[in-house]
Amino acid sequence: MTVERLRRRAERGMTTAEYTVGTLGACTVGGVLVKIGQSQWFGDLVQGVLEKIPSLIPGL
Repeated sequence: MTVERLRRRAERGMTTAEYTVGTLGACTVGGVLVKIGQSQWFGDLVQGVLEKIPSLIPGL
């Protein structure tokens, strides 16, 4: 095998450690989004946006 071919083969895909870090990062972001979604101020924000939508659309 040539050196270039070996280099490409070694760089293919993620290793187990990289999968672990990626999974941990995704779970952390998901947990933060769940906590934000459960907070009172976020609920008030979403409700305020939903109440303003009809006034933004002409003809409703």
